[in-house]
Amino acid sequence: MIQLTDNAVCQLRRLLTENDAPAGSGLRLAIERGGCAGLQYSMRVAQPSEGDQIFTRDGVSVIVAADSLEMLDGSQIDFVDSLNDSGFKIENPHAARSCGCGTSFEPKSTG
Repeated sequence: MIQLTDNAVCQLRRLLTENDAPAGSGLRLAIERGGCAGLQYSMRVAQPSEGDQIFTRDGVSVIVAADSLEMLDGSQIDFVDSLNDSGFKIENPHAARSCGCGTSFEPKSTG
């Protein structure tokens, strides 16, 4: 399960409205190889693809790529707006550490 904070819900609703996103669109999350810590988050406004998992709260959706679901399960998405950084931030229980920019992480060891 993916959880959204109140702030993330408000900002996602605003993003979808400003971009005239078609019905069914949401914030699509995936994990890719790369970034300074080994894995990085990919986020974009998109429609779901076959096999994706959709998490909805208060009328907005987060769409998680099927191949990323296990690594994102239990995560919380927040929206942070501070002096030096703003955007969606992911608190991922499967991350051993994150890089300074917050977009990449090193997964916890499974063994």
